[in-house]
Amino acid sequence: MKVIVLFDGLCNLCNSTVQFIIRHDPSGRFGFASQQSEIGQKLLAQHNISTAQALADSVVVLEGDKVWLESDAVFHILYRLGGIWSIPAVLWFLPKRLRDWAYRRVAKHRYRIFGKREHCMVPTPELKQRFLDV
Repeated sequence: MKVIVLFDGLCNLCNSTVQFIIRHDPSGRFGFASQQSEIGQKLLAQHNISTAQALADSVVVLEGDKVWLESDAVFHILYRLGGIWSIPAVLWFLPKRLRDWAYRRVAKHRYRIFGKREHCMVPTPELKQRFLDV
């Protein structure tokens, strides 16, 4: 079962996160779709997540019928990457309110801090199979 990462395709931070996951996931356990894409919108609707909520959260992680948002999404990605990347997942023990507060601060200002693209990322031919909407 793939872990699906729905990301804000216009956000430079989100696109960098996708690139990070790809580099550290050679077995291809993760799949990706931009939230702005048709399949991204369909998956959000299937999980009763509004587009506004998803874009505010910037990254939504789906695995089977489970959904991870905000800091839980980040920690689930790190946990699933395994190895050294699962070490920061020990911070999952911090109060969710505190973790999500920090996550929301970054998410709210991500365009101003990291910039915004005009168009969603287009994967290279080698990476096309990792993206659900290509």
